[in-house]
Amino acid sequence: MFKYCPFCASKLKSRKIEQEKRLVCPDCGWVNYENPLPSAAAFVKNKKGGILLVKRGVEPGKGRWALPSGFIEIDETPEKACLRELEEETGLQGEIVRLIGVYSQKSLMYRNVLIIGYEVEARGDLSPGSDSLEAEFFPPDELPDIVFSSHRKTIRDSLAKEKK
Repeated sequence: MFKYCPFCASKLKSRKIEQEKRLVCPDCGWVNYENPLPSAAAFVKNKKGGILLVKRGVEPGKGRWALPSGFIEIDETPEKACLRELEEETGLQGEIVRLIGVYSQKSLMYRNVLIIGYEVEARGDLSPGSDSLEAEFFPPDELPDIVFSSHRKTIRDSLAKEKK
């Protein structure tokens, strides 16, 4: 959180702007708009119908199961970030099949994260990456506890679309 203006270094003051309390520079007028962090998640199924999950090796959710996912870098599209994170966390390469949905996730660490979930067709050899402790396919009716509600919704929505 900013305490000083990143442009003129003046101490920021709290003011109500557009119905919200925001930090504002009293000298140059800069307003600190806080936005959710964009991320992308990959929903991958194998030929047996198993859903790919990773056991996270980093916070938030370290040691718990989630979809392969991560933050979108400044020079990436959401699709490129999804495929990059899939490869980094599982060793698999992939191709986007379709957009599943866009979800908002409250976070103690990041306040609010915007998750863009994609169905991905993947290929290669499964191998946990640098920030994953494990990577494994689970039958849809035997999924472990998944740490992020947005990932649970992505899985639910993808499976619901398959049944139609």
